[in-house]
Amino acid sequence: MKKDMVQEEGLLQSSLILNRKGLNHGATGNLSCRGNDAFIITPSGINLENLDADAMVEVGINGDIIKSKNNHKPSSEWLFHRDIYASRDDINAIVHTHSVFSSTLSVLGESIPPFHYMIAVAGGDSIRCSEYALFGTQELSNNIIVAIKQRKACLISNHGMIAIGKDLNEATNIAIEVEHLAQVYVQAKMIGTPKLLNDRQMCEVIDKFKNYGEWRKD
Repeated sequence: MKKDMVQEEGLLQSSLILNRKGLNHGATGNLSCRGNDAFIITPSGINLENLDADAMVEVGINGDIIKSKNNHKPSSEWLFHRDIYASRDDINAIVHTHSVFSSTLSVLGESIPPFHYMIAVAGGDSIRCSEYALFGTQELSNNIIVAIKQRKACLISNHGMIAIGKDLNEATNIAIEVEHLAQVYVQAKMIGTPKLLNDRQMCEVIDKFKNYGEWRKD
């Protein structure tokens, strides 16, 4: 099977997983995989129930459509996918969701602090929330690049969440973990003030995560 066909099928399966777990619904969110001087991304405005592998769109680094089997348009948010790939050589897959708890924190403009050691899954001692900008714009893309610097996830103000990874499996599982963390954080704040880990404790966790193994298979 050709590489692009494998990627298209992978995007479909990851989209369906995120839908089943409630991280996306309807036509919300988008996913992509890096290719050679291009990336394959989910289409714009297609309900997840009607999505198939042939619906995926290949987009060049310049924004031109390279391949669209059914004349679908790429996700309206293709721009930040392109810019993340351009700025991060270590990243080969991107997952964007409108999941409930991540979106809840995003509409408050809140980052997720180190209230739980698994925050390190996102690559640092916090999960930042980007500044607000209109979807699909260069301003939004620029804000996301700042928020996700040296991280593998961020929230997008008044919008949702992004997770990135070396492959689609990692990006998808980080998205799932970040949404779980967001849920625990929201629920903890309903009861009281979450206890935060200090810098030393988070440094220990981040260092240990370097050899944590295939946590993504849990």
